[in-house]
Amino acid sequence: MFGKPGAGKGTLSARLVKKYDILTVSTGDLLRQHIGEGTPIGRQAGEIVAQGGLVPDDLILKVVTSKLDTLRDKPWILDGFPRTLGQGKLLDTHLEARNSPLTLVVNLDVADEVILGRISDRLTGFDDETGEPLTKRPDDHPEIFSRRLQQFYASTSPLLSHYASNPKSARLVTLQGETSDEIWPKLEAVVLSSFPGLRERSPRRGRYSLSNPFVLTDRRSSKGPAVWRN
Repeated sequence: MFGKPGAGKGTLSARLVKKYDILTVSTGDLLRQHIGEGTPIGRQAGEIVAQGGLVPDDLILKVVTSKLDTLRDKPWILDGFPRTLGQGKLLDTHLEARNSPLTLVVNLDVADEVILGRISDRLTGFDDETGEPLTKRPDDHPEIFSRRLQQFYASTSPLLSHYASNPKSARLVTLQGETSDEIWPKLEAVVLSSFPGLRERSPRRGRYSLSNPFVLTDRRSSKGPAVWRN
């Protein structure tokens, strides 16, 4: 699921995961798990991170695919990867080689002025469901957020064009709206039409780990795009 910062990707992904038998695979969580567990990938990435460097695309791909390769029979949402055209092509090549290409890519089209207004109106309070305190993020300021939008257009727009123009790519659907509640029924309909056998989940919840890929992580926030594969 692609969308500008503040478009509601995390909210809508969490809503899908809560209702349906879908796994969410977070690139950031996986990277931290690999580093924490001292895997070969984690040791290599940890050295780069410790030196203040950016983990290269090929190593991030290994982090992501180390999980995806265990989920062949489970639908998933990929969170935080790909972010760029180069990453998208690497992911496509890997999945196609395993005959498991992406099935659905959703683009949340929320107007810039709506997002900027939403960010400006964020207040400190408490989450209605968890009771956890909500605080304004350091980048929740119009000037900083405008720069994040510019970065989105520069890096993600070419990736969306790639999916739109490549007939072998996943189905790309753009959903427009101003709020998550407005977009939700459209998103749910698209997902169910793409995955007609998708089951609603039982009340059971849990967190996945590198050693157990079949337990759900019910994430309530997301900083990056997410994509589906059946």
